[in-house]
Amino acid sequence: MDRPRPRPLPDFMARPPTIFKRSANLLLQHIAGNVAVGDPLPTEQSMAELGEGSRTAIRSVLAHFHERGLISDLKDRRLLRKPVREDYFELDELRTGADRIREVLMERIYHSDMPPGAEFSETELARAAGTSTISVREFLIGFSHSGLIEKKPRGGWRLCAFDRSFAMELADIRQMFEFSAIDRFASLAPTDPAFMELQQLIARHERLGSVMPTHHKDFPSLDRDFHAFLIGRLGNRFAEDFYDLVSLVFHYHYQWDKAEEMVRNEFAVHEHLDILRALARRDVASAREAMRIHLNSARSTLLQSIRVREMKAHPG
Repeated sequence: MDRPRPRPLPDFMARPPTIFKRSANLLLQHIAGNVAVGDPLPTEQSMAELGEGSRTAIRSVLAHFHERGLISDLKDRRLLRKPVREDYFELDELRTGADRIREVLMERIYHSDMPPGAEFSETELARAAGTSTISVREFLIGFSHSGLIEKKPRGGWRLCAFDRSFAMELADIRQMFEFSAIDRFASLAPTDPAFMELQQLIARHERLGSVMPTHHKDFPSLDRDFHAFLIGRLGNRFAEDFYDLVSLVFHYHYQWDKAEEMVRNEFAVHEHLDILRALARRDVASAREAMRIHLNSARSTLLQSIRVREMKAHPG
């Protein structure tokens, strides 16, 4: 009698999609703080709510947990060991299509020093991000409300400049969101999954800080994740959309004085660590003071870059 052929691994085992990874991380965070070794996991319905996914997606996650030796089997689902850091998917693996479009656009502005007036196409951006031109167009139309990019004929777009008053207004709103995020984080229970993400961010900052200044160009991506992590605590869609604009203006802006870039990035890594470590200690006063210092530094360097540009445009 022929032996049955082994079933092929599910698609997620070869290339797990973003939704799968996010659900897996959310369930791991719940398990770490709420399930003892030897106890069964919650019901599928409860896990679907905890993992913010469908019951079908949760079954795929459970199969993944079984493969990693976290649970006994797919029926009893008893926990065999507590999750470790290697069980989690890295934060930078959880990017959606819009995240990839945003990242490609920002990286091109940052690394290519694209000046105000530079043009780019939807087709080129879609190819680089691995998405459709429709997705790119939807993202750019939404982002164009900021006034920092504008539509051109035949799928083209152009970068626009901004002035001191725009920068000051943006900085004021940013400060309100950042301090509110710190206060919200301080109210979380010690077992909240956000503390696992916090430790991952601390580790990433420490790794980058150990190889500075030679790897300072790796900072903008980490910078975006740092602020997105904090703002995500607010659960406010308007705040999250606002940070697309902040990311471009403060972290990837094409008017920066590049001569100061290396020193600025090196300082910012340590400013971030001061904030993150204070949050890990639940020291709200120190976290707010560290954030105040960080935001003042960002505001000062942004305004200085605008002064330099204006002096070059109108010498004498």
